[in-house]
Amino acid sequence: MSLEMKDVCLTYADGEDRLVALDRVSLHVAAGELVAVAGPSGSGKSSLLAVAGTLLRPDSGTVRIGGVSVGELSASERTTLRRDRIGIVFQQANLIPSLTAAEQLTVMDHLRGRPHAATDLLAAVGLAGKEHRRPHQLSGGERQRVNIARALTGSPDVLLVDEPTSALDHARGAEIMALIARLCAERSVATLLVTHDLANVGHAHRVVEMHDGVLT
Repeated sequence: MSLEMKDVCLTYADGEDRLVALDRVSLHVAAGELVAVAGPSGSGKSSLLAVAGTLLRPDSGTVRIGGVSVGELSASERTTLRRDRIGIVFQQANLIPSLTAAEQLTVMDHLRGRPHAATDLLAAVGLAGKEHRRPHQLSGGERQRVNIARALTGSPDVLLVDEPTSALDHARGAEIMALIARLCAERSVATLLVTHDLANVGHAHRVVEMHDGVLT
């Protein structure tokens, strides 16, 4: 399964004018491929993820998830596709303080109505034996690992990753990037990652840059 965006344009109202967030963006991410999009703040990276994740409908252009044209789906069908086929790694882990690491994952399983082995997923991200720890008992890097495992519940076709190392030091950031690259390959998930830091993209199969809504 893959992610494909073709000639995608997105604008926002800016007073009486329109601000261009994405300008005829075309991008293909194959199954098992990690593509990094680098660029400064305000370049359109967040808008790119929002459109890829079906959270925003573009003004024009097409988005396909596993061959399914998102623009042809109803709002409820987009919600179902996003829930079942897209995983999102947020910039901040935003874990629920009262839940253990394993429970963070089983909550997502409950929403999908499909059980998944939380223990196995946590082991896959390097947290074997820490299933019963709550967020305050985990380091920043460990909380981000839970965030990644949570995004992979339900075995999504597409993984969207938003600045995963921004709150980590260089060493822990490098570990997280290596982990994402390994999981992307092992699980054959099409992975789109955005970052402002080119130092963290060494594990990507491809790196593209975004400036003023244009991919180069």
